[in-house]
Amino acid sequence: MVRREDSMARLMQITTPLAEDVLLFQRLHVYEELSRPFEHQLTLLSAQKDINLDDVLGKPVSVQLGIPKGKFRYFSGYVSRFAQSGMVGRYYRYTATSRPWLWFLSRTADCRIFQEMTVPDIIKQVFADHPTADFELKLSASYHKWNYCVQYRETDFNFVSRLMEQEGIYYYFRHDKGRHTMVLVDSTSAHSPYGDYGTIPYVVPERVRRTDQEYIDSWEISREIQPGVYAQDDFDFERPSAVLLTKKNVSRKHNEADYEIYDFPGEYLQKADGDHYAAVRMDELSTQFEIANAATNARGLCVGATFTLSDQTRDDQNREYLVLGANYDLEFSAYEGLSDPNPGTYQCSFRAMTTQQQFRPARTTPKPHVTGPQTAVVVGPAGDEIYTDKYGRVKVQFPWDRYGKKNENSSCWMRVSHPWAGKNWGMIAIPRIGQEVIVDFLEGDPDEPIITGRVYNAEQMPPYALPANMTQTGTKTRSTKGGDPSNFNEIRFE
Repeated sequence: MVRREDSMARLMQITTPLAEDVLLFQRLHVYEELSRPFEHQLTLLSAQKDINLDDVLGKPVSVQLGIPKGKFRYFSGYVSRFAQSGMVGRYYRYTATSRPWLWFLSRTADCRIFQEMTVPDIIKQVFADHPTADFELKLSASYHKWNYCVQYRETDFNFVSRLMEQEGIYYYFRHDKGRHTMVLVDSTSAHSPYGDYGTIPYVVPERVRRTDQEYIDSWEISREIQPGVYAQDDFDFERPSAVLLTKKNVSRKHNEADYEIYDFPGEYLQKADGDHYAAVRMDELSTQFEIANAATNARGLCVGATFTLSDQTRDDQNREYLVLGANYDLEFSAYEGLSDPNPGTYQCSFRAMTTQQQFRPARTTPKPHVTGPQTAVVVGPAGDEIYTDKYGRVKVQFPWDRYGKKNENSSCWMRVSHPWAGKNWGMIAIPRIGQEVIVDFLEGDPDEPIITGRVYNAEQMPPYALPANMTQTGTKTRSTKGGDPSNFNEIRFE
């Protein structure tokens, strides 16, 4: 039987899919950050030399850490990697990496189209495909419906990440025994202190401290020059003269504070949406303006929680903060048979920002770029031969869209290029259902398709037999509905 020093053993314990004490906790390194999947690096000991790795891989584990008043906090996740790596004393050493259920979304990729949905609704639909998903929405803003939003050759994780970054939605994880919950938020008001850690005092490192006291003993505050203005613009073909330029600025007192970021397109069609996105982008930049880096022995300091700093030597630092990220190191090695037993240590370094500034995640997830034109087939309602709107737009079925039903709901309306396009004059020929068209994408954006041409294929052959009639040039129409080879008009040159 394994013997441990009882008091500290109760503070640091692990629960695994195996029987109790088959795997013993030795060390945990944790990195957690707002809007990033956490990573828990575990070192475990066992008297068993041949644990089946598959008995642990992909299954939940929880590390229990004791906090004051007989309570516990947890670090929970799913084992994404499990390995055996030598011996420590008379024990076999195993290492494990624990990650959130969200990380599983990086293991699957897809191509699919979402229409007339808000970003929160898209996220919920993606999460619904994953049985391990455990999440909570604490959103206070209103979100507009995206007419057309494409997941194109990207993982589910990258897809939902870039959508959240675009909208200014971010997340943290709430850990409980045996589970963890992803909490999606968009406002500082959605955060609160963890347990009894609403206020944490600062203690000068040289000052004598009580052994049972929890405190912050390292505090560095820094500011870094950021742009002071964010401006963006866009274009709406249904309102080509509309002014959609939006701008957001912040006033700071230091020198060189007024640099401007300008971007196009801003990915919006309504000025109110542009104003919202400009404010989100400005918050994103301002998030990096003032950051506190600190260290603490407070075992209840959690990423995503708020706390008030007290007793700092700079009075302007004694205010409320949001914990942005943290590194935790836990170790317990007081097991029989180890030559260098550790009765238990806990260390934490963290980053924080004042709650007076709204946090926004950095846009680090790239949007897929379509590197060239594609072909697609024109679609519409059953029984129709031509399906269009007042702009001459049509809908298509992409060959990569395995969920599309090849009908009027398969895509958004797409504009069609014509040789001439003037004000009530020009040339027009609406692509008909079943025809293959060439689709390009404005700035390579999969959300911005435009039809630039048409091509023949084995089901849609040229009007003249080739190569026998290769010297003929002309235009041949087909009557609709129900036209056949005898119902046409034609201009032909030999």
